[in-house]
Amino acid sequence: MSVFLGIDIGTSGTKAVVIDPQGNVRGEALQEYPCYTPRPLWSEQNPEHWWQATLETIRQAVAGAGVEPAEVRGIGLSGQMHGSVFLDREHQVIRPAILWNDQRTAEECAEIEQRAGGREALIKLVANPALTGFTAPKILWLRKHEPEHYARVQHVLLPKDYIRFRLTGELATDVSDASGTLLLDVARRTWSRELLQRLELPPEWFPRCYESHEVTGTLRPEVAAELGLRPETPVVAGAGDCAAGAVGNGIVRSGVLSTSIGTSGVMFVHCDQVVIDPRGRVHTFCHAVAGKWHMMGVNLCAGGSLQWFRNQLCQALAAECRGSGTDPYQLLGAEAAQVPPGAQGLVFLPYLSGERTPHADPQARGAFVGLTLAHTRGHLVRAIMEGVTFALRDSLEILRRLDVPVEEIRVSGGGSKSPLWRQIQADVFGQDVVRLAAEQGPAYGVALLAAVGCGQYDSIEQACDATIQVAEHIRHDPQAAAVYNRVFATYRALYPSLKEHFAALGGG
Repeated sequence: MSVFLGIDIGTSGTKAVVIDPQGNVRGEALQEYPCYTPRPLWSEQNPEHWWQATLETIRQAVAGAGVEPAEVRGIGLSGQMHGSVFLDREHQVIRPAILWNDQRTAEECAEIEQRAGGREALIKLVANPALTGFTAPKILWLRKHEPEHYARVQHVLLPKDYIRFRLTGELATDVSDASGTLLLDVARRTWSRELLQRLELPPEWFPRCYESHEVTGTLRPEVAAELGLRPETPVVAGAGDCAAGAVGNGIVRSGVLSTSIGTSGVMFVHCDQVVIDPRGRVHTFCHAVAGKWHMMGVNLCAGGSLQWFRNQLCQALAAECRGSGTDPYQLLGAEAAQVPPGAQGLVFLPYLSGERTPHADPQARGAFVGLTLAHTRGHLVRAIMEGVTFALRDSLEILRRLDVPVEEIRVSGGGSKSPLWRQIQADVFGQDVVRLAAEQGPAYGVALLAAVGCGQYDSIEQACDATIQVAEHIRHDPQAAAVYNRVFATYRALYPSLKEHFAALGGG
């Protein structure tokens, strides 16, 4: 039997998935590692941890699949976007990688806009505004604050592409992940020579860009020997985690949109042509589908908001659940299900980590508005679920105004495992949604890309048609939708009224 391996270098851990030619998951493994915060608002990781986790999860996933390691026919790579891995002349890591959720680069974002000729000019060059999470401002930060490190830089890689280098010895990336550096001419799917020149960054620092299904190299003999894999095993370009997850959810045709509620929230829609929000509220990136694009709205603290509530305000409940083996999220969801839509006048702003779409404001803060003595824990939980979904609807409203077709919405991510949260999404969006039969995330998506790159399928669309199935249709409730339309109007009015106060409060 031939199988395909997908590897996702996530923020909390690396996941490996082995699938057969029919798309069935034969084996999977997850290895966690730490994230470091050496200063407030900083976020860093050691790339060596990614590498060791990659080796371990490959071994475990292949062993769990019950196949011989030599039967792995191809490998796909995904990973957290925007992170910066700086390598010297000997291809050694210079310093810890600066991650997507690092907020240290506000001054560098302003510098990039100034050097580009303003925000509108920057969007025309690379389809997106400068945001603190992107890669380009991290490079400028290194130049300004760590000149001794900057002087040693010869290569800049994204997280998954560092793993590619360790696997194959090749320096390469794909167009979807490269879109999140802020240095790619997204419309032309190549590095923006003009912006690199304006930022005084050497073009040779950045690897060759491939389409996501294209083979970028094969396993180095010593790595193959260590893992028991074939030395000639191809490694395809892969994709950034959002585009890879979209492939895994079948978002590969016009009119199909996905929502994902994980730590962050993502709304992702396929586009056959380049569509750019002139105000830069949603991202326009290259898709993992060759010659196609996608638009994406990102909320920084979606499922993370409910996780914060559980960890900080439900410690006794969590302790009880550990003792009984029950899931605290199920109990909290059951309480929230007893509360009517609109949480009886309680609204939650899910800006616990600042916000990206649509406000692009690192100083935005979370808030419960409308609390009364009548509100219970169930009201708080329901308000969190609704507030996160309102944040996703912010992106949906932008896409609708840009005339991007949205004919089908597929819900995914940990939050969408909750039947209540799935129903809330249908009702807040005012549109039916669907749940897929299985969801394995970005690792599954890049395993499919590997199958395409190795000739198992003729196209990514064909691979998705053959392997992805809808399990459930969730109908929206018109009465609940009417309630949410009224509450959403209030929700949208709250941020502008509180923005200056968020800035005055600062970081606490």
